[in-house]
Amino acid sequence: MARAIWSGAISFGLVTVPVKLYSAVSRKTVRFNQLDSKTTSRVKQKRVNAEGDEVPYEQIVKGYEVTKDSYVIVTDEELASLAPKASRMIDITDFVSEADIDPVFYDAAYYLVPDELARKSYALLCKAMEESGRVAIANFVMRTKQYLVAIRPTDGALMMSTMVYADELVPTEEIPGLEELADIEVTDAELAMAGQLIDSLTTEWDAERYHDTYREQVLDLLEAKAAGEVRAVEAPAAADDAAVIDLLAALEASVSAAKEARKADAPAEKAKSGSSKKAKKAAKPKAKSA
Repeated sequence: MARAIWSGAISFGLVTVPVKLYSAVSRKTVRFNQLDSKTTSRVKQKRVNAEGDEVPYEQIVKGYEVTKDSYVIVTDEELASLAPKASRMIDITDFVSEADIDPVFYDAAYYLVPDELARKSYALLCKAMEESGRVAIANFVMRTKQYLVAIRPTDGALMMSTMVYADELVPTEEIPGLEELADIEVTDAELAMAGQLIDSLTTEWDAERYHDTYREQVLDLLEAKAAGEVRAVEAPAAADDAAVIDLLAALEASVSAAKEARKADAPAEKAKSGSSKKAKKAAKPKAKSA
């Protein structure tokens, strides 16, 4: 069962909506421990200084390097005095069009769940935002850290996403190799064929179609090894670094391959759609005769 990680209220003008915060994402990853290959005992990490001497935790301080090997020491008390004041409010400052926000600004996602007595005002805010097509921008403090957040209606609920600040984004000018792209010319034929390829691969978004296949394979491997199975290890195939000489021919071949793949998938999609319609028909209550 999900647990609330924060509780407070949304401040919307003179209206406050008490809410609880739940994580909307559960990260899936396979974690490993470091072991001694000879004894399989856990390997521990120690904090040591440049001379190789172990340093007790209570002796460690925070230092910021201003020049090479020159540090400014900052105490926990000094940082605490500058930390944003703890608040139980998510203060909405602006409403903006969701289309105006570049997805690169979004970070972690959370659900905002209303207290029982605040459901009416929560539903009102959610419905009003849905009809306006606007996203709320707010300031929010959690665990002594200040966040910029976006609140948007999703499936009848309010979802809050923490956001990165503008000065945290890396400008494209600082990425080697991107500036030269503006000088590259493409032909009308290449552009038309690329458009056909995009059209042939266009489909409706279905999140269930996509899986972390690497994580699934690692879990299968771990389960097999735990059961005593031995699997042969194959070397990964070498990457083909050969440059594409005829771009137009490659695009034409890609379009043909995509169309053939769609034809092969069509029966399965039709069967899936048919079974879905049958399920809906079966679920529909029959009219009672008079």
